[in-house]
Amino acid sequence: MNSSPIIQVHDIHVKRQGKWVLQNVSFELFPKQIMTLIGPNGSGKTTLLKVVLGLTKPNQGTVRKQAKMNIGYMPQRLSINTTLPITVEKFLLLGKHRKKSHVADKMAEIGISHVASHPIQSISGGELQRVLLTRALLNQPHVLILDEPTQGVDVNGQAELYELISHIRDAYDCAVLMVSHDLHLVMAATDQVICLNNHICCSGHPNSVSQHPAYLSLFGDAANNIATYTHHHNHHHDIDGSIVTHPKASDDG
Repeated sequence: MNSSPIIQVHDIHVKRQGKWVLQNVSFELFPKQIMTLIGPNGSGKTTLLKVVLGLTKPNQGTVRKQAKMNIGYMPQRLSINTTLPITVEKFLLLGKHRKKSHVADKMAEIGISHVASHPIQSISGGELQRVLLTRALLNQPHVLILDEPTQGVDVNGQAELYELISHIRDAYDCAVLMVSHDLHLVMAATDQVICLNNHICCSGHPNSVSQHPAYLSLFGDAANNIATYTHHHNHHHDIDGSIVTHPKASDDG
């Protein structure tokens, strides 16, 4: 890419309880790029996101971010007391300088207006993930950081959510850094893949990573059963969830 990186991660090392969680991790995230961290449980993916966010201090290394950059963060999970009387709308209004009209607009964009008055504990897993995504968008982020964005979402909803993330990237002109286990979807929905196992095993375009010996070794049968694909739809989902058809397009997937 011709533009300067929006985030530069250099030589990150993190040690916890005498063990190295991350070693010698370096990468650059560019504007409008979708980068996905993949790897087995315990490979340091969430720790790396926390280092980028400034929530975890590394033992060694640096993270440089462009000045005056807004970051939207979507956590892997959210624990809410079941007795807490809070609706989706009120949850999204929590924070500084949140306007009801602005929150309403974002809920409409992400397709969750219908649950605005519902207790947040009562909505489905897919709806909750969209609520968290809406919250991450409220401050017009230059970078979206998403930790397992399809956590608790059924199979049918996973592809829709990844497609929505792609459309958000285009609509907001933002970069996306996310963690995912959904190999078959990620390989088709990202620009850059980093395969992490406490260090960077391999990285690059999904086509090259999917053929790399380190990737094949790390994911075993799952890697052998997944081919990188590009699915040509005869429609796309607008950011509000509506479907726009393209009669001349064909679906070869």
